[in-house]
Amino acid sequence: MIIDLHPQLRVQRLSIGQEGAPLLVVDQLVADPERLVRKAARMDFQPHGAFFPGIRAPGPVSYQVFLEQLATPLMEFFGIGPGRLRATSYYSLITRPPEQLMFLQRIPHIDAASHQGLAAVHYLFRGSWGGTAFYRHRATGYEYVDEGRNLAYYQQLEREAQGPDAPGPGYIGEDTPMFERISQVEGVFNRLVMYRRNSLHSATISNHDVPPPDPLTGRLSLNTFIDVLP
Repeated sequence: MIIDLHPQLRVQRLSIGQEGAPLLVVDQLVADPERLVRKAARMDFQPHGAFFPGIRAPGPVSYQVFLEQLATPLMEFFGIGPGRLRATSYYSLITRPPEQLMFLQRIPHIDAASHQGLAAVHYLFRGSWGGTAFYRHRATGYEYVDEGRNLAYYQQLEREAQGPDAPGPGYIGEDTPMFERISQVEGVFNRLVMYRRNSLHSATISNHDVPPPDPLTGRLSLNTFIDVLP
């Protein structure tokens, strides 16, 4: 399938919190987002990995090439050196009931510790299914977790998981005893948000209205991980 940029595409270059990690928000990303939704409706969604609280299906190869081309001129904004990019995309539906979430699914997460990787979420749903929020870990002050912070951060999480501030069942909302929400992007149809994979983040999901497992009515997104190849 051919994927074209929307003629009314709008780009915002933002930053996250006090540590200023780069954040890109693109509205009206593709010219025909409904085509991506129709393709998703024909896919076989399955559980994917231990931590994603829902089901996934492979994204179109042409979409991965499209995201590589979109991201290439943005590497300087994200503080990443030039190189060939490789994008891996998944259609994603968050479906897990809040009472079934594991500890690490109830707090913000990172996708990788390296500064060299990016993540992107392309919202393909209409309705109030939430967007993406970014957080500061109160005990350490970290807004991102890179290789130099990784060990200290997860050791602190282990201590907090057994303490009085450990979160109860459910998706994280706004501020909690462990985390402060420092930025938020609303989920808007055909909007893409792109950020470093080591920024602490989470989808914003209501614990009272979990999305259905249906690409046409649920919280459909195309989630992409972008790596810089050596």
